[in-house]
Amino acid sequence: MTPPKDFTAAIGSDMRTSMRRVLFITRRTSPQVKAYDEERVQTFPEVLIRALLAVECMLIALVLMSLFFNAPLEGIANPTNTPNPAKAPWYFLGLQEMLHYFPPVVAGVLIPGLLVIGLIVIPYFDINIEAEGFFLKNRQRRLRLSMIVAGALTIFLGVFDVYVALVPTVLIAGLLLLAAFSSPESTNRFRRYLAQRPISWWIMTWFLFELIVLTAVGTYFRGPGWSWVLPWRS
Repeated sequence: MTPPKDFTAAIGSDMRTSMRRVLFITRRTSPQVKAYDEERVQTFPEVLIRALLAVECMLIALVLMSLFFNAPLEGIANPTNTPNPAKAPWYFLGLQEMLHYFPPVVAGVLIPGLLVIGLIVIPYFDINIEAEGFFLKNRQRRLRLSMIVAGALTIFLGVFDVYVALVPTVLIAGLLLLAAFSSPESTNRFRRYLAQRPISWWIMTWFLFELIVLTAVGTYFRGPGWSWVLPWRS
């Protein structure tokens, strides 16, 4: 039966308790049955207040640490007595370790500059919003390309006798090879994890691993004249 065309809309005094909705549907449209809005958080004041609270908590923690713990500083510098070895702060020891192998222009300007430029360009070069695994698409082509890059980097480090930095490179190349022959549905949890890592994760992991190894070597394994020493020997 054709429904009547007389529509009546009732409006109450309290819309929260007696809500009325009138919906007119033509032949060319269809009602939207279900709709879900994504969760959103306003930048101000929610996010900004949380950031300020985090900064204040960190500031209070640093002040308390400075009050109860002395900084590990050495004595007053003596210009007539240069310490041997003269080491930079720990966060520069990785760069100082590279200066042991490469010329200053290469270790201090070229390599750090290329790394920074690479970290800036990679997000625009490989847009992977869903962060899918590196070898989930074009596996053979990407495996071949990654092995060529790893091989060239290994030869470069071997020519300059940078065996310290060679270890993380070989290890990451081995993990890349393992990830290439793994699947997100693998029964092994570690292989399943590697198969789901994007290219940005691999590059950043290699960079951090190199930084940690070079810093550790410069801190514990370098003695007078920047010679190789064992940390448990005086």
